[in-house]
Amino acid sequence: MAYIEVVLNQKGGVGKSTVTVNLAATTADALTGSDPEAFSPVAAVSIDPQGSALWWADRVKSLPFHIVQAHDNVDGLRGLKEGSRIRHVYVDTPGWIGQEDEDDKGDGLGNGSSADALRAVLDLADHVLVPVEPEPLGFDPTARTIEKVIKPRGLDFTVVINNWDPRDGDADLKQTQNFINRAGWPLANTVIRHYKVHTRAAADGLVVTEYPRNRVSMLAQADFSKLALELKAGAR
Repeated sequence: MAYIEVVLNQKGGVGKSTVTVNLAATTADALTGSDPEAFSPVAAVSIDPQGSALWWADRVKSLPFHIVQAHDNVDGLRGLKEGSRIRHVYVDTPGWIGQEDEDDKGDGLGNGSSADALRAVLDLADHVLVPVEPEPLGFDPTARTIEKVIKPRGLDFTVVINNWDPRDGDADLKQTQNFINRAGWPLANTVIRHYKVHTRAAADGLVVTEYPRNRVSMLAQADFSKLALELKAGAR
């Protein structure tokens, strides 16, 4: 039975696709190593109609995990856990979640096929990962995502700070950490740092495990490897 990790935040531009793809890559690397013939038990599923994760994956010469675009396949999403050799699924979600006043079901997800796809994966989710960048503009959307979508469903979740640039100092990082801690939300110990190599990766057709071997790329990969390990260690 597959373990379903949903990467979710109402705020667009917080790096959901990057987190999804690179967590899938590091998990697959840990489980299959460099054996190109080994079956990968890891999949990334995109229910974002924009298909950013799929666009990226299509450029990777040797993708170490499976990927599928499924924003319009609710029936298929309902079967994610069963009848497969896949054991780890990371789900990339849309950058916008509907408000209650435009939501026939009153659950904060809105209407339409994308909302139904999100409902389907949340019904199966074992855990939700909420990326947030260290900037105040993301605080309110993150709070709405957690308080109106995740908590009412009783889902386990973790907030992870993404795209922090150490060159900017740690004032924004500490402000974001304090905001999350005051809210009482579980916060990942791992902080995903900003590296230019991440910015170029999609266009270059690379996932984090395939970056050119140098000090920066090793540090960039280490962030995602540590986060994947932390999430696994916290799994119930």
